[in-house]
Amino acid sequence: MKPVTQTVPAKRPVNLLLNESTVQQARVFTRNLSSTVDGLLAEFVAREQQLRQDQQQRYAEVSGAWNRFEEAHGSFADEHSTL
Repeated sequence: MKPVTQTVPAKRPVNLLLNESTVQQARVFTRNLSSTVDGLLAEFVAREQQLRQDQQQRYAEVSGAWNRFEEAHGSFADEHSTL
């Protein structure tokens, strides 16, 4: 068996403007503010990605339902066309 090697994701410095009071309060709970913020940001990104996937799925379902309705009943605009 090959040993499993874990790769550490690349990190880079970024500038954030954070509320000083909040940072002071957070320091009571964590020694590594960067790691804490990184973890919270990762959770936020995952949650937003899931929300967008869910939204895309809902759009696809609505579109499919509308297409099935139009196939069964025709276009709503057909009876109002002046052409």
